[in-house]
Amino acid sequence: MGTDAPRAKRHRGLKALVAVLVALLVLVVIAGGIGVWTVQRSFPTLSGSLDVPGLEHEVTIYRDDAGVPQLVADSAQDLFLAQGFVHAQDRFWEMDFRRHVTSGRLSELFGESQIGTDSFIRTLGWRAIAEKEVQLLEPETLAFYQAYADGVNAYLATRSGAELSLEYAVLGLQNPGYSPEEWTPADSVAWLKAMAWDLRSNLEDEIDRALLSTTLSPEQVAQLHPDYPYAKHPTIVAGPAPQASAPASFSTTQVPPITDPAVVTALHGLKTALASLPELVGPAGGEIGSNSWVAAGSLTDTGLPILANDPHLGPVMPSIWYQVGLHCKTLSPKCPFSVAGYSFSGLPGVIIGHNDRIAWGFTNLGPDVADLYLEKVSGETYELDGIQQPLVQHSETITVAGGDPVTIDILATGHGPIVTGISGDFGEIGADYPAAVGQPSGVYELALQWTALTPGRTAGAIFALNRAQNWDEFREAARLFEVPSQNLLYADVDGNIGYQAPGLIPVRNSGDGTLPVPGWTSAYDWNGFIPFDQLPRLHNPPSGLIVTANNAAVGPDTPGMITKDWDLGYRAQRITALLQEAIGSGARITIDTMDSIQADTFDANAAQIVPVLNGLTIDGDPAKGQELLADWDFHDDVDSPSAAFFNMTWRHLLDAMFADKLPEGTAPAGGDRWFSVVGTLLDQPDSPWWTNEKRGIAGRDAMLEYAMEQAWSEGVERMGRDQKRWSWGRLHTLELTNASFGTSGIGALEWLFNRGPYELGGGSAVVDAVGWDARNGYQADWVPSMRQVISLADFDDSTWVNLTGASGHAFHPNYADQTSLWQTNRTRRWVYGLDTIVETARDSLMLRPTG
Repeated sequence: MGTDAPRAKRHRGLKALVAVLVALLVLVVIAGGIGVWTVQRSFPTLSGSLDVPGLEHEVTIYRDDAGVPQLVADSAQDLFLAQGFVHAQDRFWEMDFRRHVTSGRLSELFGESQIGTDSFIRTLGWRAIAEKEVQLLEPETLAFYQAYADGVNAYLATRSGAELSLEYAVLGLQNPGYSPEEWTPADSVAWLKAMAWDLRSNLEDEIDRALLSTTLSPEQVAQLHPDYPYAKHPTIVAGPAPQASAPASFSTTQVPPITDPAVVTALHGLKTALASLPELVGPAGGEIGSNSWVAAGSLTDTGLPILANDPHLGPVMPSIWYQVGLHCKTLSPKCPFSVAGYSFSGLPGVIIGHNDRIAWGFTNLGPDVADLYLEKVSGETYELDGIQQPLVQHSETITVAGGDPVTIDILATGHGPIVTGISGDFGEIGADYPAAVGQPSGVYELALQWTALTPGRTAGAIFALNRAQNWDEFREAARLFEVPSQNLLYADVDGNIGYQAPGLIPVRNSGDGTLPVPGWTSAYDWNGFIPFDQLPRLHNPPSGLIVTANNAAVGPDTPGMITKDWDLGYRAQRITALLQEAIGSGARITIDTMDSIQADTFDANAAQIVPVLNGLTIDGDPAKGQELLADWDFHDDVDSPSAAFFNMTWRHLLDAMFADKLPEGTAPAGGDRWFSVVGTLLDQPDSPWWTNEKRGIAGRDAMLEYAMEQAWSEGVERMGRDQKRWSWGRLHTLELTNASFGTSGIGALEWLFNRGPYELGGGSAVVDAVGWDARNGYQADWVPSMRQVISLADFDDSTWVNLTGASGHAFHPNYADQTSLWQTNRTRRWVYGLDTIVETARDSLMLRPTG
């Protein structure tokens, strides 16, 4: 305590000093003159010409009025070098911040407050794995990554500090000695680990089940983690045809029941720690997912396929996506790229989009690719099948801005890194587990096995995907796409459509991955992966439709378990119904059809609950709420008072039914799982879940009336007594938050970099998937991070929109210029042909070889 207190005071004093300095900087910005110069000095050169070392030939960069660049080059090397240069022009701070995240080096930027995050990342070893993956790259792929890095570094050679981005001016107030180092291929590859973590499957569900099992019966836990409703909602491969419902899948034999309060606390700490890191790249949660669907030419107005996609991720400022076109002036084996779509700043190539012959979209497959193992540790060994095995050990030193270096010891078993030491809470598992479950005394640790912690081939899959020309080449590219496992949707100019699930999905000796398992026996070890050719796929289905929305990819009887924790298919069911409705009306599916489906706000949860609410005989304030719901069409529209009242009722219902009965950390967040739980209980009016003795509630109808009373009171308090002036958007807002400085707690700093709030429609498990966490309020926590609709008949007819804008520079005209379009479900024309690109260009910049 004696040494920590002065350090804490110094940290608080430094933060106060920084707050004052930032406030002064903001005043300068507002004052103009010097402020304008301070802000605009980092804006990129967009027209004229620049000499760029490393180029072989000239590269032209055309930008439209949204600042979206289209690059035209003579060689692939020049193309990716120019992409690195352009990414650095618009987004270098974002790139630099991300590489500090993925390498566990945030403390170098922000000081001791980030030591915990850095320790977490280094324990998982993202950077070390990325470096190994770089060593495994094919020579051509490595050359592309190096060319990209050369382009980034060419830009860095021309600018420094605030000339790179306004964030560096702010950072300089706290950390004046910092200067970014050169970019490397490993910096690019490491970002794939962050995205894999954001889409890491069911770890939270695994921990949630373990926490629930401390106080609930196995049957109750299974009730709160329902199986996929195969009889009601479509699977990707089998389509909408009903199938027999599978039995509850919760396993009770993997780990003895946990009853010790200290173990419960430790599990809660682990769940919190697992959720903390993605906040740096956008909030994670159960609603992380995506929509993607494709209609064959037999169903469209053009006679060729139309493909739609909108990935759902945590919102950050700037958007995680960067729109770009990469065009070889003449297509040839040496320069085979003519691709446009969405890239990640810091990574060469295009992640989602189309080339001259094929188009593709992604949604999260969500396979169970991570398991927690409880290990018996003794000294420097751990037990496996009765034999003591040596722990893998090494130390790393964390450099801390304004402080002393910190050395951490990292341990691993054959299953993976030991995560117990990341937080003091984790140690309680090891200390208290033996007494809790009747095991012999000793030291117990938690190890994490995860497919992304093994070097893979995904970094090379991007280029293979970008130049694929047909279904077979697309599948070969998908074969390389190992982590994170995605649903890949496909269409081509010859009229074919398809679906492929790629990725490393483990086969377990026993167990189903739904709970932590003993690590001291190989009975629960992984035994290889599902072969690629046995993973789900479709090619030209008779229906002419393929819909993926994180729903079950296959039926319950398919060999090889992918996961027990699918999204429950409410979005997939609605998308399928809307497409079939359009077809059934005799109309053809158009670009507008796809756009309108992406904007759909129908709330399936409201459709099942509101008729019951309206059937109640009640008086007083809840009856006023019934008036709002009487003629409601169940759409969560931004201006709807009915949607506002229902969603407030839903939040209070979840709280009253479950929060007082469940272990800490397991209260309902809302979303598809809880739609299913409550929807099932509606037909069980005497279920104990409808009773809350603490609040004097007994029975379904009383519980529903209580929730409506609470909702009415909240609505009056927040929006006034005139319910006709209520709206869902007044509650359901989005603030676009800068990933690095946006949650600093310094108001002036947040004013510089954050934007919003924006009023939104949509909701959790709605096609317009603007999700919110019922535990925290109604603010949007995960959103459609972009939207695209691609016409295979004429790529120039395609549409797209980004969450924010092309630029990462605060106050740049393209910093948030697409947000108002995104907010109201509007899109921009997506030009692709070179002639059209030139005609519509606002700016043109020539990059020239030096000399």
